[in-house]
Amino acid sequence: MHRFASVLLVDPRGWLLLQERDEHPVIDPEKWGLPGGHVEDGEDHEAAAYRELQEETGIRLPPGSLRLWRETQVFHEAYGTLDTAFVYVAGVDLTDDDVVLGEGRQIVFVDPATARTLDHTASASEVVPAFLDSAEYREILAR
Repeated sequence: MHRFASVLLVDPRGWLLLQERDEHPVIDPEKWGLPGGHVEDGEDHEAAAYRELQEETGIRLPPGSLRLWRETQVFHEAYGTLDTAFVYVAGVDLTDDDVVLGEGRQIVFVDPATARTLDHTASASEVVPAFLDSAEYREILAR
């Protein structure tokens, strides 16, 4: 089993920060997913979420900015394993101009209607629509 930490950032318009993966990853190449990745041995899920966000987007959020939204199980066909993924969320006052692409084809804020229709990774196919329908998303929008 592998452990993953992912991040869903919501901009002031209610758009989600999503990553279009390129052809190189073992898991779900050329699909849309969340910034995030493997939790290293001995690493806490939350620390991994902050680390992965910074590595993949250049965005460094202050401690306490991310809130655990959901722990989920996802089957990764490439590994043949059922893995644990922790998804952290935050509302941010950022734009695409604040993103420095560190991995993938692009990482951009995507409007909710489009976000629902993208060709998602195994994890994002469950997480994105569930989050957009959640009380947590509505709470972030209300701020």
